Amino acid sequence: MRDADNADAVLAAVHTATGVDLRVLPGEDEARLTFLAVRRWFGWSAGRLGVFDIGGGSLELAVGPDEEPEVARSVPLGAGRLTRDWLDAGRTHEELRLHARSVIADVAGPLLRGGGFDRAVATSKTFRSLARMCGAAPSNEGQYVRRVLRRSDLRPLISEVVHLDVEEIAQLPGVSHDRAHQMVAGAVVAEAAMDLFGVEELEICPWALREGVLLEHLAHL
Repeated sequence: MRDADNADAVLAAVHTATGVDLRVLPGEDEARLTFLAVRRWFGWSAGRLGVFDIGGGSLELAVGPDEEPEVARSVPLGAGRLTRDWLDAGRTHEELRLHARSVIADVAGPLLRGGGFDRAVATSKTFRSLARMCGAAPSNEGQYVRRVLRRSDLRPLISEVVHLDVEEIAQLPGVSHDRAHQMVAGAVVAEAAMDLFGVEELEICPWALREGVLLEHLAHL
């Protein structure tokens, strides 16, 4: 919706049909609210957080030691967008990797200016699926089980999934059929981000944007 040429018309149609006024979050607000959810989940003892979130249209990045991030950025590296604009258009995953690295490198400076991360965290279904594909515990073991995504596992995974069709990817652990076509792009972006930020391991947080929106709403009541 942030990029759609007919966004105003869509929002007006929703209002006419339902009476609801939808507000489209800017990318930086999405990163900020996701950061809030991660901070509340891990608490103050987690120290300086680095938060990574791959959505359908964008990659959100945020960093800081407090409840509000020091820096929050949103870049157009969502798994759905890149699948449509790059992989479905005939580009290779290596070309996509170079593109992702270039885009992330343009925003990495401010995010790293305050130093590294005490805890590097990932949210979203894409990261959760990637972690599961790399051996993390399944969801039926509960949300309090520690789950991680290691960069050393991502490269072999990418080398495997680029040779699979969508139906084969959908059979892998943690992959839903409606997201299977996005997993190659998601994995490439995740690996590029971890590499550029020097992150060897991302801890998966079960809370993300939805919880951040609810937490902020409750704070305003």
